Amino acid sequence: MNTGAPPQDTDTNEGWVLEIQTKLHQWASNGPERRFDDLYNLVTDPRLLAVAWKRVRSNRGARSAGVDGATARYITAVRGEEAFLAGLRDDLKTRKYRPQPVRERMIPKPNGKKRRLGIATVRDRVVQAALKLVLEPIFEADFEPCSYGFRPGRRAQDAIAEIHYFASRSYEWVLEGDITACFDEISHSALMDRVRARIGDKRILALVKAFLMAGILGEDGVQRDTITGTPQGGILSPLLSNIALSCLDDHFAGQWEANCKNQTDRQRRRRRDQPIVRLVRYADDFVAMVFGTREHAEALRGEVAAVLQPMGLRLSETKTRIAHIDEGFDFLGFRIRRHRQRGSNKQYVYTYPSKAALANIIGKVRKLTREALNHTLEALLIRLNLILRGWTNYFRHAASKKTFSYLDDITWHRVAIWLRHKHRHRNWKWLHRHYLPGWRPAEGSVTLFDPKKIVIVRYRYRGANIPKPWFSRRDGSTTEPSA
Repeated sequence: MNTGAPPQDTDTNEGWVLEIQTKLHQWASNGPERRFDDLYNLVTDPRLLAVAWKRVRSNRGARSAGVDGATARYITAVRGEEAFLAGLRDDLKTRKYRPQPVRERMIPKPNGKKRRLGIATVRDRVVQAALKLVLEPIFEADFEPCSYGFRPGRRAQDAIAEIHYFASRSYEWVLEGDITACFDEISHSALMDRVRARIGDKRILALVKAFLMAGILGEDGVQRDTITGTPQGGILSPLLSNIALSCLDDHFAGQWEANCKNQTDRQRRRRRDQPIVRLVRYADDFVAMVFGTREHAEALRGEVAAVLQPMGLRLSETKTRIAHIDEGFDFLGFRIRRHRQRGSNKQYVYTYPSKAALANIIGKVRKLTREALNHTLEALLIRLNLILRGWTNYFRHAASKKTFSYLDDITWHRVAIWLRHKHRHRNWKWLHRHYLPGWRPAEGSVTLFDPKKIVIVRYRYRGANIPKPWFSRRDGSTTEPSA
């Protein structure tokens, strides 16, 4: 594919990349069996590498260094961006490029365990970003609408809205799926088979496999081979994990097309007491909504396990559970449950922030207000406001008014306690005059964010018609899937 001479203007580069992505996506959508044979020239194009570098440089992870110790700031200040990209492109063109091992960092989880994060070098991140720019539009043409995690234009609230939609239409039994160490156990051979179904360029395939096999430099300084899995933290890893887990989406979508596509088929299955199943997945978290009985939901365990087994994945026996919508279940931080509406005899499905999610944000507030007494109140409020705004914006589409009020009370009291500890010899009158105007903690131009002022708005369910970024003309209507 002839890519032409590289323009220097950043906006021109972005426009050119978007145009190429749109063509790739349209070709993939129009030809479900098409394999793409000449993509390596796109990955090595200076315009695409410049866009990939821009995205790596502007990412929060740009401050982290890989095994070579280089950060994005170091490359900009010392090596120079043009020299860096020119050298990287030369290595790619001459096939001398080899990914380096990722640097391991263990991140604590709320349950006390640790999650492995792999930090790639900046050089490897740019190549991964370039690969993603080329591969994502192709595979997005094949991904099913039931998948929401790490996909352009999709978010967790879409998954929750779809669960609410089906739960409100008598899909009452739920299989909550939990995949054991998903990112660590994906079979490389099975994953590459799914990539080869669309990609015929052997140079691209070799590059993807090289990243999978790059290895990990542990925190103990020992380098280990990676014979399975995709390291969490890599730019390309979310796309590769979605390619692997799309086997689950394809399985249930195929069943729907074969047995439940029209209303007549669904009515026939209901009369025969046969289950109807809809899958909702967000990365490696998924729920299977069942129109049927508990026995039907229990039978899904073995079915899902059989689908995941060729990918080298296993369902967790302890964390995979069956729940009824009247009992409720947690998913992506939300509590989803059906109960009677206050003041009436009607039952509705409600979504709330889960207890675990509330405990997590309160833990962060307590941690911030237990330390840094040598900092100013303004600095504390800036940090608190960031996490409070992010948390409340995530849950503002749920029935969260009481939760937000409770969170505000807890935060106010924690800040007040922090002020009392910081100014031990001052009374409340002095604190009120200096830091609590109107009894709202404030200093300088910063006031403590008030979660109670967040307006609760029902999330607009977008159905299967979520627009993708590679079409210039976007239809604003929604298409709800059949239930």
